[in-house]
Amino acid sequence: MAVIRQPDSLTDVPDLNLLPTLQALLEERSVTRAAQRIGLSQPATSVALGKLRRHFNDELLTRVGNEYRLTPLATQLLERAGSAVAAADRVFSLQPEFDPTRSDRTFVVALSDYATSVLGAAMSRLLDTRAPGVRLDLRHIATGIVDSAPEGLREIDAVVLPHGFLTDLPYLDLVEDEWVCLIAADHPGAPTSLTLEQLGELPWVLTYHRRAAFTTAARELRMHGVEPLVQIVTESYAGLPDMVAGTRRVALVQRRLIPMLTASGRVRALPCPFGAAPLKLALWWHPIHTGDPGHRWLRELIADAAASAVTPAASS
Repeated sequence: MAVIRQPDSLTDVPDLNLLPTLQALLEERSVTRAAQRIGLSQPATSVALGKLRRHFNDELLTRVGNEYRLTPLATQLLERAGSAVAAADRVFSLQPEFDPTRSDRTFVVALSDYATSVLGAAMSRLLDTRAPGVRLDLRHIATGIVDSAPEGLREIDAVVLPHGFLTDLPYLDLVEDEWVCLIAADHPGAPTSLTLEQLGELPWVLTYHRRAAFTTAARELRMHGVEPLVQIVTESYAGLPDMVAGTRRVALVQRRLIPMLTASGRVRALPCPFGAAPLKLALWWHPIHTGDPGHRWLRELIADAAASAVTPAASS
């Protein structure tokens, strides 16, 4: 039977007030900068560092030359400290009512650069007019959020993902998109269309080609009997033109991205040669947030941003 150790005295109980100091020290790697960031004096911050070192039985910050570096334990603590502070902020920001015109609350939403390109501008405009004091912390999607869902969603407010990766969680449908092929403008033979056979022969650029992928491009290809010859994998849609231009490579991309991706004239879009299922982008969150008035406001903001998203451009 596991034995749970009880604190020997009140001095053994961790001082949760040290969490912001821990975060600042690990991120700034400087007592002086951490003190300035959290509004404490340098001596008080040094005392806090001493307490943290005793609690963890670790130096946390070690001097190497003229700089401080994180110990292995401190490196592990870095992300956890930030998540803990953000979670505490969310707990104490909850109110029975939410007035966006007076709130200074921070909402954390994870999304890909594709979702940012579709929703970002509209979200920015709506935030500016509806809640100038509210902060949106838009983070790039991490695999841990998907792999450990729903627990991973306890640490943030929401994630924007296509259907097919999360289940048994509340969600709000946002936009649908279609798939088109992206090739170099000077692709050999200057094709005006592609066949399934050609898709199986041409080299590919894929995004998020992992088990916890965040697009369904590779899945769609395999469902139609095409095993892509993958030459390059990237986690940035914005970089796709650089990977495709001047080569024989092909990429499968969302139609809404075409105006941005083809603006340079180095790449062009062709119709997808098979009936690919549309991509359905949705907002997902942990059930603990459902009844929060502030979270309801956030969901409405993002839904309104999705409703005003630009209609997909026709392929050329």
